[in-house]
Amino acid sequence: MNYNWNWGIFFETSPDGVHTYLDTLIIGTGWTLATALAAWCLALALGSFVGVLRTTPYPWVVRVGNAYVELFRNIPLLVQMFLWYFVLPELLPVDVGDWLKQLPDASFYTAVVALGFYTSARVAEQVRAGILSLARGQRFAALALGLTLPQAYVYVLLPMAYRIILPPLTSEFLNIIKNSAVALTIGLMELTARARAMQEMSFQVFEAFTAATVIYIVINIAVTYGMRWIERYAAVPGLLGAPAPVATH
Repeated sequence: MNYNWNWGIFFETSPDGVHTYLDTLIIGTGWTLATALAAWCLALALGSFVGVLRTTPYPWVVRVGNAYVELFRNIPLLVQMFLWYFVLPELLPVDVGDWLKQLPDASFYTAVVALGFYTSARVAEQVRAGILSLARGQRFAALALGLTLPQAYVYVLLPMAYRIILPPLTSEFLNIIKNSAVALTIGLMELTARARAMQEMSFQVFEAFTAATVIYIVINIAVTYGMRWIERYAAVPGLLGAPAPVATH
């Protein structure tokens, strides 16, 4: 293999004449994190709402929640990204569709919505499993104390369910960071797209994607350790695997 390694490429000026290649990768990392964080906020809010709907005592509400999960969980993310970006503006009134097409950073907003809805279906399944894993007596006790059903979810069921599902939620958060790379297909210049542009301009393919890989690994390790700290901080002593308090005499 006759390949010309050049690790100094990162400090050379990119074709835009303003930034170095390292700068462009850092900018791409910023777009990746912004996309992932915004999409995660949307996914957590929608997923929690739908997950709660699927555990209510109302059959028709449960069916609506199930239909939502099956719809967004079973359509590939790439297809959903294309539907939101290319198809939705054509289905809306002309003025609204043209406004969406001309919206600054339209690919960013589309990626956030597509990733948010796609991941929300998975979060909804986690929230549902967390609530159903709790003892039924917790809901009955909350209602017996005079709480309404929504209050029982907000003050009793969801706080405990979130503690149980923190590990799978961590995996979903890591997935949303990695899945943000799919947004390059609709023109979002996130980290993977920047690495791809770098290798096309400089022909240093190994250096470009090695740097992108290292950045993804660092981000994911930081998220993992951060979520582990949250798990320890939120743990209830003596419950859900948390260490019991040490008795003092």
